[in-house]
Amino acid sequence: MFYIKTIDMKNIKFSYTGKYTFIISFLSGTFLLILMLITRWDFLLMLGFIYVIAAIIVNVIIFLLELIDYLTEVSEKNAFRNSMFLLMANIPIAFIYLLIVINFC
Repeated sequence: MFYIKTIDMKNIKFSYTGKYTFIISFLSGTFLLILMLITRWDFLLMLGFIYVIAAIIVNVIIFLLELIDYLTEVSEKNAFRNSMFLLMANIPIAFIYLLIVINFC
């Protein structure tokens, strides 16, 4: 039989900044995508591209701050490392959203 290890997400630590940057970025992008797909309003398409550029800049800055904290902080390395992985999860999500916009507009 195969053994699948389950992970208790309550025990995984994230830095406050990294966690909430991911959540706000993800929810804002998803909201814009859904609204644009429902309304097909060209303004939302332009606003979405501006949002993506702003989100890239903010996520890169937060990622670099998390990296600096990871390299300098001894006690909370796991939280900073997990937050960096969480922020990197936005990259494929944004790419998938871009493919959706290209195919449906």
